[in-house]
Amino acid sequence: MKEEKEKNSAVTLRVAFKRIFVLSKPYRKLFYTGILLTVLASAVWLTVPLGLRALLDAVFQNTNKHMLNMLTVGLLGLFLLQAVLSFVGNYWLEWVGERVITDLRKRLYEHLQHMGFMFFANTRLGEITSRLTNDVSSIRTAVTDSMPEMLTTIFSLIGSLALMIYLNWRLSAVIFLTVPAVTLATRYFGNRIRVLARRVQDRLADTTSVAEEALGAVRIVKAFAREPYEIKRYNESVESLFQTARRKILVTTLFWSGIGLMFMTVLVIIFWFGGFEVLAGRLTTGDLVAFIFYAFNISRSVGMLSRLYTTFNTAAGATDRIFELLLKSPEIVDEPGAENLPRIEGRVDFNRVEFAYEKGRSVLYDISFTVNPGETVAIVGPSGAGKTTLMHLIPRFFDPVSGQITIDDYPITNVTTQSLREQIALVPQDVQLFSSSIRDNIRYGKISATDDEVVEAAKSANADTFISVIPGGYDARIGERGVKLSGGQRQRIALARAILKDPRILLLDEATSSLDSESESLVQEALDRIMHKRTSFIIAHRLSTVKHADRIIVLDNGRIVQDGTHVDLLRQGGTYKRLHDLQFREDEDVNRVPF
Repeated sequence: MKEEKEKNSAVTLRVAFKRIFVLSKPYRKLFYTGILLTVLASAVWLTVPLGLRALLDAVFQNTNKHMLNMLTVGLLGLFLLQAVLSFVGNYWLEWVGERVITDLRKRLYEHLQHMGFMFFANTRLGEITSRLTNDVSSIRTAVTDSMPEMLTTIFSLIGSLALMIYLNWRLSAVIFLTVPAVTLATRYFGNRIRVLARRVQDRLADTTSVAEEALGAVRIVKAFAREPYEIKRYNESVESLFQTARRKILVTTLFWSGIGLMFMTVLVIIFWFGGFEVLAGRLTTGDLVAFIFYAFNISRSVGMLSRLYTTFNTAAGATDRIFELLLKSPEIVDEPGAENLPRIEGRVDFNRVEFAYEKGRSVLYDISFTVNPGETVAIVGPSGAGKTTLMHLIPRFFDPVSGQITIDDYPITNVTTQSLREQIALVPQDVQLFSSSIRDNIRYGKISATDDEVVEAAKSANADTFISVIPGGYDARIGERGVKLSGGQRQRIALARAILKDPRILLLDEATSSLDSESESLVQEALDRIMHKRTSFIIAHRLSTVKHADRIIVLDNGRIVQDGTHVDLLRQGGTYKRLHDLQFREDEDVNRVPF
């Protein structure tokens, strides 16, 4: 039942070819030129057995030396012509194939870049990476290597059959006896190969995910001494991939061997029957040699097509997976007629906003508040209250279920996301850095920034001091995700990146919570500098870092339960005072020195 379901869901070769063919539309002239030249090369090659026939008959029947010399030179000329046509034709076909695959990679990556946070939250990174690499590589093999070979092979097969019929129709009939068996075998094995190819790609994606997760969390793996566990987990995944691949190999090799055996048997029968035809005088020696040449060519062509059929079925499964991804619509798209957001002052309004990650399960309810330009607002509350979710609605990482968010009276759904996010900077707790240089990581905030602007931003973020003393300075490469830097150093580079962007709205999500006292002091000093005259939102569990905010909004269970200054909220009591008193007692316990 499961296999039948997979068969029904597997993309057919026709659909796969149609999808790939659409991608080649901009290069049709070169594509058709390549096809024409390869077909001509095959046509030239098909005349070679006729030349051999004439050559043999000239020697064994006419003993004509002059004819022998002329035919030999003619054959050499045919080989040269065929080589030139084949070279040029295959070059253009493979060029088009590589160009199509390059365009597909670009299109797929661009599509991924436009997908929203919800997609990446629900899709494993290894699965995405597998589609970008393994699946595209499968299609590349089919398009650039196999498709030109398929065109040549099909024309060669058809031409050989036609010339065999021309030479001797009775002998040709032996070939046609195999057609029903080949057709049935191709249909049966083709379906199974396509299903197994899809399973192999899925298992490969699983294996990639396991490796990527473990290698991406290498500090945790080593800290908990879980190397044996991760090795075991990866080995099990690889073994599962091997077992699936083994079944595919079994089916494909059985298919190839069966087709090969069938046609080699036919060759023997043709040789036997053709010998009788020569002895009976109905066929010359040259005719028999040419006929066997064509029969062997048919056998080779059918064997080649069976292998190509396997390749194309694998590519069909990969095409299915890639277009399954391409057909997913981004959750956040610009509305028709959306305009660029002009330079803003920074007024932010939430008007009765409700949000849910899953339908019917809201995490924010009836959120309404206004933040004036240049104001610093802290968002606090227990874990799971919805603080980060609320902040992520401002740059439109998600769209509310209901209600409206406006910036300077512009509804954020009515402006382009690019122009909206260009004026917002986010500094998260878990800083994401690239494995390039420190300079490039800071410049990510403003790609066109000069070196001087990068240095000024680093100074404002209290980062220039440590950057200047490390080997390489601003050109030092910091490793995957900034692994060569401390937490405080990574945080200050993230701040420098945000400063360089010069945003009107600044979002700080637990920017100092995981830092030691010295690093926190440096980062906090930089934060005070960057927040000046900018609308700032701060999420913090440590209430001591937000008590000087202009306002504090308290969230609990997805609702705003309090809103005011630090002093006002302590006077009111409630959730904020409870959190404050709890942290105060914890700090006292930590600082108490036992005797």
